[in-house]
Amino acid sequence: TQVTDGVEVKVTQNGSAIKILNLLLVATENGDAVLVGTIINQGAEPDQLLGIAVGGGSATITGDTTLAQNAPLRFEGESANVKAVFSGVNPVPGRHVTLSLGFARAGLVTAEVIIRDKRDDYKNVTSGLPEVNASPDSQQPE
Repeated sequence: TQVTDGVEVKVTQNGSAIKILNLLLVATENGDAVLVGTIINQGAEPDQLLGIAVGGGSATITGDTTLAQNAPLRFEGESANVKAVFSGVNPVPGRHVTLSLGFARAGLVTAEVIIRDKRDDYKNVTSGLPEVNASPDSQQPE
């Protein structure tokens, strides 16, 4: 589905050609904020996503963040290949926050993104982290 309220940014500094599409955060029921969006390096020179932050908090990123030419990083959805989670931040749906993305070549990029609640197109978004209160019975037998 086409996300209509995500932010789009083009990054051309330092010889870069990066497009950031449909960027937003989704508030999960356990107080986490999960990044949704796509980052594409259209330039010949590879780059790397080094970090993502809001205010003083950094996201935990899992997956390969290398940006080869035309090999997108997809956050969430069926074709997702990387995940970014702000744990325990208690995001407020409807609010806008300044999200900073740090790249090895392109440098620091900021965008004002909306926080969405977990429904409609975003109902399947999860932080993907194990539940803190998991019971011992839910663990794999040894």
